Amino acid sequence: MDIRIALAGNPNSGKTTLFNELTGSNQFVGNWPGVTVEKKEGRLIGSKDIIITDLPGVYSLSPYTLEEVVARNYLIGERPDAILNIIDGTNLERNLYLTSQLLEIGIPVVGCINMIDVVRKTGDNINVALLSETLGIPICEISALRGEGCIEAAQTAAEAARAHTLPPIKRFSGSVEHALAHIEEAVLHDMPEQMQRWYSVKIFERDEKVLAELSLDPAILAHIEKDIAACEKEADDDSDAIIISQRYDRVEAVIRKCYEKKPGVSSITEKIDRIVTNRILALPIFAGIMFLVYFISVSTVGTWATDFMTNTLFGEIITPAVEDFLVSVHCADWLTGLIVHGIIGGVGSVLGFVPQMLVLFLFLAFLEACGYMSRIAFIMDKVFRKFGLSGKSFIPILIGTGCGVPGIMSSRTIENESDRRMTIITTTFIPCGAKLPMIALITGALFNGAWWVAPLAYFIGIASIILSGIILKKTKAFVSEDSPFVMELPPYHMPTFKNLMRSMWERGWSFIKKAGTIILLGSIIVWFTTSYGFTDGSFGAVENIDHALLAKIGSFIAVIFTPLGFGTWQAAVSTLLGLVAKEEVVGALGTIFSVADALDMVESGNFSSLNAITEHFTALSGFSFLMFNLLCAPCFAAMGAIRREMMSGKWTAFAITYQCLFAYAVSLCIY
Repeated sequence: MDIRIALAGNPNSGKTTLFNELTGSNQFVGNWPGVTVEKKEGRLIGSKDIIITDLPGVYSLSPYTLEEVVARNYLIGERPDAILNIIDGTNLERNLYLTSQLLEIGIPVVGCINMIDVVRKTGDNINVALLSETLGIPICEISALRGEGCIEAAQTAAEAARAHTLPPIKRFSGSVEHALAHIEEAVLHDMPEQMQRWYSVKIFERDEKVLAELSLDPAILAHIEKDIAACEKEADDDSDAIIISQRYDRVEAVIRKCYEKKPGVSSITEKIDRIVTNRILALPIFAGIMFLVYFISVSTVGTWATDFMTNTLFGEIITPAVEDFLVSVHCADWLTGLIVHGIIGGVGSVLGFVPQMLVLFLFLAFLEACGYMSRIAFIMDKVFRKFGLSGKSFIPILIGTGCGVPGIMSSRTIENESDRRMTIITTTFIPCGAKLPMIALITGALFNGAWWVAPLAYFIGIASIILSGIILKKTKAFVSEDSPFVMELPPYHMPTFKNLMRSMWERGWSFIKKAGTIILLGSIIVWFTTSYGFTDGSFGAVENIDHALLAKIGSFIAVIFTPLGFGTWQAAVSTLLGLVAKEEVVGALGTIFSVADALDMVESGNFSSLNAITEHFTALSGFSFLMFNLLCAPCFAAMGAIRREMMSGKWTAFAITYQCLFAYAVSLCIY
C-alpha cells in the first residue's frame, strides 16, 4: 500500500527544491480537482511505495488565497499519511507559526530544518534535539539545495506514517482551552478524535468555510458563541486574533529555548540588500541586470549558438542532406517540398532559436534561485503603486518572462479582485520565452543584430503594463482600495548547477515539445496553403506564391495592418498564426519565405530567411510588426489560462480586446 507524504511549508522555504531532490524525474503533474493550481506528485527515489505531494507554499491554514485553500483542503480532506514540514532555518519564527497549525491536524508530522548550512555559516545555533523534544515531533536537518539529508527526512516521515505517531496537543491559555473543550463536547464528539482539535480551533476562530461545511444547529452555535464572546471580552480582542497571538507567544517561547543567534554579525544578505534595495540604486541596478540578461541571451552568446543552428546545422547540413536523399530515392516533388520547406523550413526556423532561449532561461533560473527575483518585486512595489497596480503584480510578470501561462496563473496570490484582473490582463505584455525567437529574428534581419533591440522590447513591455495601470485604474471596474504588500525576502544563496540545469531544461523542453506538435502542424498548413491555390479555375500547385491560398486569405486581413506599416499578406498571416503559438510567427515567416525564395537561398547557402525578410520590411515597419506581436493577445494556451483565472467569458473577451487595441495603438504611434 502506498504511503502519501505531503510537503508543507512557507513560500521560499525550499519546498520545491526538496521535492525535486526527493523525486528526481519520477514526477507527474496535473491540476488539483476543481482548480487550475498545478499539482505535483512523484515517487520517492528508491522507494516505489512512497508518494510525495508538493503542496502550494502557504503562510497559514486560514485561507485567503487559492493556494492556501488548496493546501488546507488537501490536508484536511485528503488526509495524507504524514506531513513533511519544511522550516526555513534562517527564519524560524515565521515558519514555526505554520508548524503550530500543522500539529493540530491529527496527522504525523516530521519537521525539516532547511538551509541548515546557511545557519551554521552565519554562526547561529539551533538545538535540534531540544526543538524536537519541545514540539514533540521528529526534527531533521537538511540542505535541499545541496541534497543533504533529504532522502533520510522522507524516510523518517514514512516511518512516522507507518507508526501513525501523532504530535502531542499543545494547549492554549485557560479560558481559550475551556472554550475549545466545550466546542469539542458540544458539536465534535462524533468526529474522529484526531480531527477534533483542528475543527474546534477553526470554530473558535469563526472560520466561515468550516462553519459552512459543518452546518451547525443555530441553537448549538449560539450556545458556543457565549464561550467565544467571553474569551474575546477577557482578552479585549477578536477570537482569531487571540489564537494568532497565543500561537506566536508559544513560538517565541520555543525560539528562546532552542535558538541562539550570533550577535553583532551582519549577514551577507543584509550587506547585499543595502545596495540592491537602496532607494536610489535599486532601479538602475535592476535595469542594468535585465539589460545584461537580454544582451547576452540575444546579442552575444545566444546569437553565436543560434547562427550555428540556423546557418550551419539546418542550412548547410540537415536541409541539403535531406533534400539530396529525397531526390536520390525519387521522392515525389510535393513530398520533398513538404519535408524540406514545410517541416524543416518551419520547425527548423523556430528550433534555431532554442540556444538563445536556453541562455535566457538559465539567467532567469539563476535570478530566481539566488533570491534576487523577490527583491525586484519589493523594489517595483512603490513604482507600481503610483500607477494603480499592486506590488504583487510584478511576481506574475517576472514568472511571465518564462511563459505567460504560469505567469497568469500566479496572479491568484493577489487578494484584491480588481488588482488580480488587471494583472491577468497586463502580464502577457512582458516578452515571454516564446516571443524571444521573434525578437531575435527581427533584430538579426532588420537591425544587423543590434544590442539594444531585445532590452528595449523588455522595457517597452514594462512601460505598457504601467501605462495600462494608469488607463484601467481610471475606469469604474478597476477602482479599489490598495491592499498591503507582504512578501518574503529569502536569504541569498548560490544555486547548484544541477538545479539551474533542471529549471532551464524544463522550460526549454516545453518549448521544444511545442515545436514538435503545434508548430509542426502549423508549418505543414502554411506550406500547403502557400504551395497550392486556384489558378485558371482549377486547384493545384502554384508557381507564384501570390496566387496561393494563404496569399488570398492574408490579403483580406492585410488591410487592417496597413496603417501600422506591415500591410502585406505575409505579415498579416504570420500575425494571425501567432495567436495559435507565438513561436509560429517565426515558423510561418520561415516557411513562407523559404517557399518564395527557395532558389535564391539554395544558391546562396543562406537558409536563415533573413535576406528574404528584409525585402518585405523596413526597419520601422519591422519594429512596428514586432511591437504589435509582442503586445497583442497571447497564444491560445495563455488565452485559456485567462479564461480559467477570470472565470468569466465577458472578462476574458475584455482582456483580449484590450490587449489587441492597446497593441494596435502602440504600433500606430511607432509607425
